[in-house]
This record gives sequence, C-alpha cells and structure tokens, in this order.
Amino acid sequence: MALPADDKERFDRLRLIRSPRVGPVAWRQLLGRFGSAGAALAALPDLSARGRSGPGQTYRPAPEARIEAELAAVARLGGFHLIAGDDGYPPLLAQAEGMPPVLVARGDPSLGARAPVAIVGARNASAGACRLARGMAAALAGAGHAVVSGLARGVDGAAHEGALAAGGAGTIAVVANGLDIVFPREHAALQARIGEEGLLLSEYPPGVEPLARQFPARNRIIAGLALGTVVAEAAVRSGSLLTARLAAELGREVMAIPGSPLDRRSQGCNGLIRDGATLVQDAAEVIEAVSGFGALPPMTGVPGARNVSELPLVWIEPQPGQDETVADDPALAPDIAGLLGPAPVAIDDIVRASGAGVAAVQQALVELELAGRLARHAGGRVSLVD
Repeated sequence: MALPADDKERFDRLRLIRSPRVGPVAWRQLLGRFGSAGAALAALPDLSARGRSGPGQTYRPAPEARIEAELAAVARLGGFHLIAGDDGYPPLLAQAEGMPPVLVARGDPSLGARAPVAIVGARNASAGACRLARGMAAALAGAGHAVVSGLARGVDGAAHEGALAAGGAGTIAVVANGLDIVFPREHAALQARIGEEGLLLSEYPPGVEPLARQFPARNRIIAGLALGTVVAEAAVRSGSLLTARLAAELGREVMAIPGSPLDRRSQGCNGLIRDGATLVQDAAEVIEAVSGFGALPPMTGVPGARNVSELPLVWIEPQPGQDETVADDPALAPDIAGLLGPAPVAIDDIVRASGAGVAAVQQALVELELAGRLARHAGGRVSLVD
C-alpha cells in the first residue's frame, strides 16, 4: 500500500500539504479551485505574493526531493500514506472538519471502519482508572469496536494493552510525532506491537519529534476517528478534556467515568458529566451510548479517490443573494486583511462585513494564509498574525 512515486497526482497532493503554510483547509480549497494538486502547486508563489502587505521572499513549495525522501523513509518503516479520498482512509475522520489530508500509517487500515471508540485519560492515572480502561478496552474490542487512543502513559497505554489482549477489532494509536520516533520511551514495545497487530497513525512525516503544539492536533484526529470518546480520568485542565470537546464539536458521543470528588484526577470527568456527558461505568453502557449513530460510512473513504471535485471542501453556507462566481480579484486580500485583527472571528462575519461572495473571501483568506499573515482557529474562525 505504499504511495507509488509514479502516481503524479498523489505525489503532488502529498507535496502540497508539506508546502509551507498549507493547512488542511487551504489544501482542500486549493484542490477545489485549481482541479489538481499540480496546478495548485504552480499557483502558490503568485497567491502568496497577493497576500503579502509588501515585498517579501518568493514562495517556494516543498521540494520534490523532500517528498521522495519521505516516501523512502515511510517505506523503510513498513508504512504507507493514506491520502483523503483513498480507499482505507478512516471513514469517520473523512467526515470531520479540519481532517488531516495525509496520514502516515503502519498496520491494518481496515480498523478505521470497525466502529471505533476512543478511550483517553490522565497520564498520571490511578491504578483503578488504568484497570477500568484496560478492561473496558478489552470488552469493546471483543465486541467489534476498534479502540482509539494516543499512546500516552496511564489510561492511553492501558486502553491499547486491553484491546490488544482481547484480539477482536484491535486498537488504533495516534501519535504526535513521526512513526520512527517512540514517545514515551517506555512504550517502544507497545508502539511496535500496535504497528504489527493494530494501526499506528500520524499526520507527520518520519523524523518529526513530539512538540507540545502537536498534541492538540493529534487529539483532533483521535476525536475524529471515533463514534464517541470515553474519558476515564482527567484533571480540569488536560488534553483529554480537549479531546472530549473536539468530539462534541464533531457531533460525536462524549462519555465519562465518574470518580471521587476528593481526587483531582476525577474532577474533569465529573465536570463533563455535570455539563451533559453520558455517565458510563462499563463497556456495555459505552456500546449502548454509541449505538444510536447507526451504520458507519462505507470503507471506501471519500467517494472518487481520483476526482478532486468530489473531495469534501470546507465552505460556509452562502448568504441569500450572494454571487458565488469566483472572480480572480488580487486586490481583495488587503481589504479582507483590514477586516481582521488579533482576535479570532467567524468567517461568515467577514463575508457579511466585506460584501464579497463566500468563495471570493475564502480565496483571499488562503492568499493571506500562504503569506503567513493568517491564523486559523477551531470553529472555522480566523485572525490576523502580527
């Protein structure tokens, strides 16, 4: 399942997402506008120049040699690339806004279609929470649900171990680094086993070390992969609660295991339940909670693996009376920049304030992003970078 270097369009799609300041939203919009990754790559220097406020360096896409080196490195690991639109791209993740256009994978991609359920929790988890996570994961895997987690210490590791021990649907680990990097170090054997018996995923190429800013991005993948997320133990401020929030924003089930109010590691779970999360105590209750989601989308991922026009594009709904013809207006980006500030704002607010069409505003935002002047935030909001 390695990405063939002679498949020019797939090679160019990988090169596009590896190019500077091309994020998931820009990647899809560039494909939708230009029809192919090759045409989008050729247009990047001009689009970046439009978004700049003054003279600057010429934009250079990712070099082809860098992509060839990544392909070779992934192949040496026994891995492969899953590109949005491929058969095998996780079907629930394909539905999620902000999904990673490219995943580096090792293992069995069919696990993404086995009604996945995420189990996350504290790194410094209690022995009781780890025992609960391990047992719940084993029961879920035995019932045909792939168990998703982040390969961290504590609850994550226990969930992976339980699912592997049970066999069944297996486990999916999402990491915040290249697949050739082991983090934490004590999970070297566990990571290797998941790569052989389960599915190991990352949106980063080999060689990328784990950095703090990459863990929230990893958490969005965990939430997007799963029908629902179970939080086994979490403090009030934790990555596990971020994963739960992201799952809720995607319309997925959020579940929490209650704990003693005297234990700070339970305060996050108890708070989730207070705010409306489903209280669960065993795998049977988890299965009941996620059963309302019905059948999974087909394993073929996004229809039309070679038809860019059918890839999911992130557009906001047009306002009544707006003209959706995309005019090539190089002067619009400065006007849109003038409507932005350091505080994140919803894109539909920018559309209303500008009086321009949705597609034209989206085009201008991509130009500002390529120029390094725009930051994207959760919930489809954007801000100007100083």
